[in-house]
Amino acid sequence: MNTLKLAVFDVDGTLIDSREIIHRAMDRAFTRAGLGEMPYDRVRTIVGLELSEAIGRLAPADIGHERLLLLCNYYKEAFVEQRADPGFEEPLYAGALETLERLSDEGWLLGVATGKARRGLDIVFGHHGLHRYFQTLQTVDHGVGKPNPRMVLDAMAETGARPEETVVIGDTSFDMLMARSAGTTALGVSWGFHTADEIASGGAHEIHDSYDTLNGALSRFVPAGEEVSR
Repeated sequence: MNTLKLAVFDVDGTLIDSREIIHRAMDRAFTRAGLGEMPYDRVRTIVGLELSEAIGRLAPADIGHERLLLLCNYYKEAFVEQRADPGFEEPLYAGALETLERLSDEGWLLGVATGKARRGLDIVFGHHGLHRYFQTLQTVDHGVGKPNPRMVLDAMAETGARPEETVVIGDTSFDMLMARSAGTTALGVSWGFHTADEIASGGAHEIHDSYDTLNGALSRFVPAGEEVSR
């Protein structure tokens, strides 16, 4: 059996520094709905979840279905408004592009598992020219989101990789829980939304503070059984 290596990346807080735009959009949505300001320290805890679930965790318990949908629409509108602002930025983290280029050159298969809808993913990937690096793009459009393992399982099915050949990289406990449930290696990164303690609570095998150390871990990654297959 040929041995593959698949790296499945989260997007927000892992590849893309979207902390400011996500917080601002959520704050505008709740303010527009008459629910007051939404502090960053609350918003950061739900990033990575599917939108309606994320907003449902922030909203009052008695919000009701129709008002929840309205909040989701306000959030999407606020996101679009920001992208139209002069000087808008949603930058890649330092080292992200170089890591994708290196892994691609070394023959890794690359994937995405994100709480974004495909439309939003295509916009940000199109802006940064990232589509060419990835063989599988898993979003919440076609099934349940994090921490359910569905997206990682679909990425493995699409690429032919096995759990022991797969690494999931993300900045939240949801990413780590997803990876663990799928039977893959879970590598946390601390520069995004969740704290190191929160990431560890999701079952991270390792937590990295920079792309330099993350690259070291990926360089050391040997799929189980690789030596035997050779």
